[in-house]
Amino acid sequence: MVTLYELDGCPYCETVADRLEELDIEYESVWVDALHSERNEVKRVSGQRGVPVIVDDDYGVTMPESAHILEYLEQTYA
Repeated sequence: MVTLYELDGCPYCETVADRLEELDIEYESVWVDALHSERNEVKRVSGQRGVPVIVDDDYGVTMPESAHILEYLEQTYA
């Protein structure tokens, strides 16, 4: 299962979500607070408060930064 931590209106998050859908990867969205200081769950899972972040339980991967996420998705699922 893949979990995507994302923020409403974040273009980087939308790009990752679009690619997950294009690759037909089932995922769960976790919507985070707009205030960085309130993103405690993202910090707990990834060590930082930025989004997007994916957690891929099947491969034991937790990854921030949209460019890295897109590269990972291509290498792993495309």
